[in-house]
Amino acid sequence: MIKNKIAHPKIVGKTEWLTARKTLLEHEKELTKHHDRVNAERRRLPMVKLEKEYTFEEPNGSAKLIDLFVGRTQLIIYHFMFAPEWEKGCMGCTGFVNALGDLSMLNERDTTFVLVSRAPLPKLEAYKQLKGWTVPWYSSSGSDFNYDFHVTLDENITPIQYNYRDKAELTERHGPNVMQGESHGLSVFFRIDNDVFHTYSTYARGVESLTDTYSLLDVTPYGRQEDFEDSPPGWPQRPTYG
Repeated sequence: MIKNKIAHPKIVGKTEWLTARKTLLEHEKELTKHHDRVNAERRRLPMVKLEKEYTFEEPNGSAKLIDLFVGRTQLIIYHFMFAPEWEKGCMGCTGFVNALGDLSMLNERDTTFVLVSRAPLPKLEAYKQLKGWTVPWYSSSGSDFNYDFHVTLDENITPIQYNYRDKAELTERHGPNVMQGESHGLSVFFRIDNDVFHTYSTYARGVESLTDTYSLLDVTPYGRQEDFEDSPPGWPQRPTYG
């Protein structure tokens, strides 16, 4: 006889377990179908051409935003919380990067993934070496990039906005102590020749599960580039790998 010494799921016979599992399977299928619908809706989001030119620091000197694509069509930027005065990066963001799997498929599917932070490049390089990471990491120090994409909040520079809520909405939800300073997020950009477009950004809990190739591709205009995905109306034929 099993004694309940620790918390655990209900113990049943195999037949009852199988019935419960089949019910859950139907719910899982519903969730997958809904997930596919949301991904398709995301691929249909319009995009905005960037008129401002941003400059970043990288080991070989300076780079423009278009350089971060490394010649590819899609660019995913993780906004890593690392303020200029900090000696170490955010522990939550560190956990995110530690959780990243093999991202080589992104490059195979015309997509580049990088990190961007406000801290000066020497601090980023030192922390990157400490953690043994190989992901490209750029400094946006001296640029408006973090402020324009609402991951550094300073109303002396730009109006407060986070997760698509302005200061009034944030105050209503979180009280008078509206966040200031660094926050995290993830943004997606698309390149047509020498023009760069912003297609998508997500913040807070919208980022936490984007640690593998497929979930990252899901937030891009081209998606996973598999046969089961439908393209937005009017799109030219894109490569598929299914």
